[in-house]
Amino acid sequence: MAELQIVVCVKVVPKPEEIRVDPETHLLQRVDTRSEINPPDMNAMEMALSLKDRHGGRISILSMGPSFFEPNLRVALAMGADQIYLLSDQSFAGADTLATTYTLAEGVRKIGEIDLVFCGEESSDGATGQVPAGLAEWLNYNQLTLLTEVNLDQQARFILGKREIKGGYEILEAPLPCVVSVKTASNEPRFMDFQLRSWAQEKERVTIWDAIDIGADPAYIGLKGSPTWVTGLAEAPYRERRREFLQGSPQEIAQNLASILFKQL
Repeated sequence: MAELQIVVCVKVVPKPEEIRVDPETHLLQRVDTRSEINPPDMNAMEMALSLKDRHGGRISILSMGPSFFEPNLRVALAMGADQIYLLSDQSFAGADTLATTYTLAEGVRKIGEIDLVFCGEESSDGATGQVPAGLAEWLNYNQLTLLTEVNLDQQARFILGKREIKGGYEILEAPLPCVVSVKTASNEPRFMDFQLRSWAQEKERVTIWDAIDIGADPAYIGLKGSPTWVTGLAEAPYRERRREFLQGSPQEIAQNLASILFKQL
């Protein structure tokens, strides 16, 4: 039986408190901001690792972005992944979800014959939730969405998933190959294995591909391949909370507070 081949799509995002948008290009500013692996992708990583624990196989991390994302991605190696593939090319910049999913799909094809592709539910900086479905479409793979648990019948080449619904849950199954999106906070991602840290820092653990390496059509990548783009930015109105300071002795303040609260009932 062939070794199980898994790809986990991982996005490196700015920390929420440091998200900034360039007012001219309308693109996220990546320089001088701290980054982290997208938290929902960590849930996808944990689900893939738990499957590897039970069935063996190989996990490849696939990401798109500048080369300085590499240190963030190496965290996945220390968790138990086997190899990182970083798609890095200036021509990929500014991609919307259509161009992003096309580029990632070409990366999956470049890696080789893949059984399962895991994705987080959505990214913390975009929150569209469109990447898993777009990948399945480009790859012509089956897909199971918003799973909280997975099991595998490797001999029959079927994946079984559990998805929560209102009032209960449902069990889904699909033949391999399949794209799986993982429900945010559905599991607790494991800590890094410090015994793997030195191995995870080895240069050959990361492979960087540009547009030519993956055979990408220039018409489908980056801004040129994106049918949607940001045309303007507006700051959401900010409303200060009402504040009222009570004066007097502690007894008077307590009486006034009780009177105010009573009027709200």
